[in-house]
Amino acid sequence: MAKKTRYSNEELNEFRTIIMEKLELAKRDYKLLNDSLLGLDNNSTDDTSPTYKIIDEGASALSREETQRLAQRQLKFITNLQAALVRIENKTYGVCRETGELIPAERLRVVPHATLSIEAKRNEK
Repeated sequence: MAKKTRYSNEELNEFRTIIMEKLELAKRDYKLLNDSLLGLDNNSTDDTSPTYKIIDEGASALSREETQRLAQRQLKFITNLQAALVRIENKTYGVCRETGELIPAERLRVVPHATLSIEAKRNEK
């Protein structure tokens, strides 16, 4: 039996569905993080006394930095998911960029934007 070199259209449709669901959630989470950074979430100390503002200032700065990091990470995840959709359209989805072998479907169901097999990922380090 010949070795499988790409996923079937049915399998690609399954992966597309998984990616679209994750993409929708990721975009929603990114919007929440962005709204928080822009102060649109109504969770500020603007209506409290100056004493609470001083106490909260340090924690607020740390929280804002963490929110920015989370937003950047979420945006990268969104970009990776969108790139995976392009690979599905090109019918190159699921092919390890190092080995040229198919990435196991189980891995792609968990990490749908993966471009490396587990073996290639281990060798990368």
